[in-house]
Amino acid sequence: MEPNQNARYSRQMLFPPIGPSGQEKLSGSRVAIVGLGALGTVLANHMVRGGVGYLRCIDRDFVETSNLQRQMLYDEEDARNHMPKAVAAADKLKKVNSSVTIEPIVGDVHAYNAEELLSDVDIILDGTDNFQIRYLLNDVAVKHRIPWVYGGAVSSRGMFAAIRPYVTPCYRCLFPDPPAGRGETCDTVGVIGPIVHIVASYQAAEALKLMVGAEHHLNPYLEQFELWTNRHMQMDIRQGKHPDCPACGKGEFEFLYPAADSLEVFTALCGRDTVQITPRGGRSVNLEEEENVFRRIGKVERNPFLLRFHVGDYALVLFKDGRVLVQGTQDIDIAKSLYAKYISH
Repeated sequence: MEPNQNARYSRQMLFPPIGPSGQEKLSGSRVAIVGLGALGTVLANHMVRGGVGYLRCIDRDFVETSNLQRQMLYDEEDARNHMPKAVAAADKLKKVNSSVTIEPIVGDVHAYNAEELLSDVDIILDGTDNFQIRYLLNDVAVKHRIPWVYGGAVSSRGMFAAIRPYVTPCYRCLFPDPPAGRGETCDTVGVIGPIVHIVASYQAAEALKLMVGAEHHLNPYLEQFELWTNRHMQMDIRQGKHPDCPACGKGEFEFLYPAADSLEVFTALCGRDTVQITPRGGRSVNLEEEENVFRRIGKVERNPFLLRFHVGDYALVLFKDGRVLVQGTQDIDIAKSLYAKYISH
């Protein structure tokens, strides 16, 4: 470790459970954060300031004004410029700690890229906001024996759990099947900033324990908080492993290997009035060429990472990897029609 790095991390190394040897372990660790929204920005901030060696920041979305209330790494300029969250976060974090290698990934984690994005890290941190992706993260983590830390926050409620495949119950042991319906999200019932910071800080603490080899201090509970009415519940999950769990019990990774029945995956995003279209396998898009086409028929906004095309009551956001957001509807049929008319060719 460089001498100036000793000064940077001096207060952290004075904490006996970390110390100089733990700091060396942190500097050699590789971490992936999936989702750079409210939880993810707090997680990324802790990881970079704490001195992890490598951080992969993955997010599919761009910054909007409504994010600024709780997503700590973004500002008004990011929102005005429709900056991808992964890029905006990386730009801020590189100014905080230039010794950390930060890799921003503007894209969605799905079954066809999850292993490529997540199988080469030491820890996966959950900054997502939907159940389906968590089941996918769990499949990758269990298959490759990578510990991960689950977290969720909505309204004034939050929870987290540290998951070590084949040691603790996996996510699917705890929640065997995705819940029916969309459930509550920040976009439907709101969220206050403090619960986000509490949950993500607990997640970050669990990650530090894992990286420095202090697994015996990991929280054995599924912790749940209700901050507004001051309630706290601990659910002991130590005996929660199920031998018939499809993932860690039987090695069946159905979220990682879904049936391929179309060229694109259409997903209505919870509470966002948006449908996401993800081409299976992805495709490379030249945004400059697409801008020249779309300008003939409507209003276009473009930055180096995405293109936004307005058509009637809708907006289509096109990313370099071929992913498209159809904003202004949650009707998949409408999204398919607009996609076929303007994008699929």
